[in-house]
Amino acid sequence: MEKIKSISELAETIQDLKQQGKKIVWTNGCFDLLHEGHIKYLKKAKEQGDFLVIGLNSDLSVKRLKGKNRPVISEKARAEILASLECVDFIIIFDEDSPAKYLSMLKPDVYVKGGDYTIDTINQDERRIIENYGGKIFITGLIAGISTSKIIEKVKSQ
Repeated sequence: MEKIKSISELAETIQDLKQQGKKIVWTNGCFDLLHEGHIKYLKKAKEQGDFLVIGLNSDLSVKRLKGKNRPVISEKARAEILASLECVDFIIIFDEDSPAKYLSMLKPDVYVKGGDYTIDTINQDERRIIENYGGKIFITGLIAGISTSKIIEKVKSQ
């Protein structure tokens, strides 16, 4: 089964899975330079349901969010790397800075955010979308000291 989907393919797949009573988990991010913190985060996200969907920020949105020198790894390569992980079931690539419209469309059962967020610091539009249809928001624990930005700075300083 192909893990990297278009939004229309993913919407149809999720509808079928929900009809089978499966619990859908969504998380999103840049996932540039995949590291141990990402892996632990994605495994924890997968534990929240039956199928894990990743909304992957496109190269354009990563550049807007992280700066002109990012991403280091292209969206196609990042998607392929994520697709190779056993805990990841589906991936879509999106250009927007927020996945709000995809959350509204797909209505995942659980929306997972990293431990660097709180319920009050996550995007409040995204929070309202999830809460309005009765979805759950799960915030993972933080893995201290690990970040793509820190890895890039360490490489640049050597």
